[in-house]
Amino acid sequence: MTNMNVMYWALFIGVAIVSYVVQISFQRKFQKAAAKPLLNGMAGREVAVRMLEDHGIRDVKVTSTSGQLTDHFNPTDKTVNLSESVYSQTNVAAAAVAAHECGHAVQHAKGYFPVKVRSALVPVVSLTSKLVPFVLLGGMLLINVFPQIMWVGIILFALSTLFSFVTLPVEFDASRRALAWLSSADIIDASNEDEARGALRAAACTYVVAALSSLATLIYYLSIFSGRRN
Repeated sequence: MTNMNVMYWALFIGVAIVSYVVQISFQRKFQKAAAKPLLNGMAGREVAVRMLEDHGIRDVKVTSTSGQLTDHFNPTDKTVNLSESVYSQTNVAAAAVAAHECGHAVQHAKGYFPVKVRSALVPVVSLTSKLVPFVLLGGMLLINVFPQIMWVGIILFALSTLFSFVTLPVEFDASRRALAWLSSADIIDASNEDEARGALRAAACTYVVAALSSLATLIYYLSIFSGRRN
């Protein structure tokens, strides 16, 4: 077994363990925040609308979308899309998620640099993600004849990995903005701030796991290339 193989398996096992721990922590902290009602009785939609207004953002609409954990900000049509439960519920978790998604709207409005980088990568990654499986498969089949194909596949997949890591500061900053505004706007107070912070941090950590998982997969493809060539 090569050093690359050893590195891959060590990282793969480590990511799997961390992923499990993070998911359990996220569920526990999110449920804890969901069980804590907002004292002012504001629903997620109302929290989102107010945060946008407080930041002078008047061209972004707040809408409801079906499913769970489907909350997202769409810069193309300028909408903050909240899952049905977040949109209508009046608990700390709903407020935290709504504010987090509005945090992304604030980032775009203020020209936050990591968001610009991430947005520039979106069309590239969207295209390459469709090609990567076929290029890598062809590269593995023809590695001893045309090793360049495998390299192209690895480079394309590396763009997805880069995208995952660029996403990290974007997500953490959105949570930071959300928590700061929730506190300054008196949406949360000392009685429920810990629950809001815990839910936002746990959610952000899921992106860390996704980035590490992508890195582990990249190393896996590199180990295949190295193993076939040796």
